[in-house]
Amino acid sequence: MNKALSVRPLVRPFAAALAALAVVTALPACAPLIVGGAMVGGSMMAIDRRTSGAQVEDQAIELKALSRARDLATLGSVNITSYNRMVLISGEVPTEPDRARVEEALLKLENVRSVVNELAVQPNSSLGDRSRDSITSAKVKATLVDAKDMQAHAVKVVTERGIVYLMGLVTEREANRATDIARSVPGVQKVVRVFEVITEEELAGTVARPNKP
Repeated sequence: MNKALSVRPLVRPFAAALAALAVVTALPACAPLIVGGAMVGGSMMAIDRRTSGAQVEDQAIELKALSRARDLATLGSVNITSYNRMVLISGEVPTEPDRARVEEALLKLENVRSVVNELAVQPNSSLGDRSRDSITSAKVKATLVDAKDMQAHAVKVVTERGIVYLMGLVTEREANRATDIARSVPGVQKVVRVFEVITEEELAGTVARPNKP
């Protein structure tokens, strides 16, 4: 994110990204969580498969982890997504030691159960690249919402350089279906599953329980 960019040629794709995200945000309450931050509160918390305590902890983990990552990789562009205390690190860093330092530091954070390190060692993505990724995430989310056999709110979508990462508490059937849906969306280069897979019985218990810590 430290690159100096020419704004003029990127205004149109950036505006398109904002418009696409606005459309998804305006979808019914079954729409998934916003990328890069937990929408904690209201009806979204009520239908989330995580406990309310896990949702709050995920939000705290993201804030702490992002601050720590920026301290360690000052020249990189690091993004943090936490779901049920599983942390996905995505983005770019200039060197392999930067990549390793960030992962090691985040593993030590309170309440973090595991870390999936998807940092690429390469120059930071451009504003245009990030805008295209935002549009791709919006398209994947909208397609999940349209699928009648999916609970779209159960899947969190993160896109980096055309690679779509899928997170959530899902059954094997849901994981396979969400993967197929994401792969069908134009602009998706690759799909990486970062799911926590549960059984159908566990899913029934998750849906039936009151949302408590």
